[in-house]
Amino acid sequence: MRVVIQRSKEASVTVDGEIVGQINHGLVLLVGVTHEDTEKDVDFVADKIANLRIFEDEDGKMNHSVLDVGGQILSISQFTLYGDCRKGRRPNFMSAARPEQAEPLYEQLNQKLRDKGLHVETGRFGKMMDVRLLNHGPVTLIVESPVAAGEKE
Repeated sequence: MRVVIQRSKEASVTVDGEIVGQINHGLVLLVGVTHEDTEKDVDFVADKIANLRIFEDEDGKMNHSVLDVGGQILSISQFTLYGDCRKGRRPNFMSAARPEQAEPLYEQLNQKLRDKGLHVETGRFGKMMDVRLLNHGPVTLIVESPVAAGEKE
């Protein structure tokens, strides 16, 4: 599982001209799922996201998590995170999980974040979405589960 995390002052996602998810202060997640991902990967990524210290304390140091600052989450499914651009001019998406595998894992991630006490808004899985955000910092990081990062258990 691969997640691009962007610290945001505000963000929204629109489908067919309608805002379907919107947050104020928090994190925007672009979530990609690959074939080997399991619930174990979801657990790893959810824990990492909830506890990642990327918000400033009173001294301007990144010492607080999204939980610490009462932030919100806007989670967007993003199969293109597994686009392989090494050959040719058109990305190859063979590493992205099929929707029937990816959607349940994406939904599990969102639920696990909610279970940790976070307010989670989402886009619409498999739909064309327009995402707006005000990236604060800017702070953009990539979190990968051990399988996605090529690590062996």
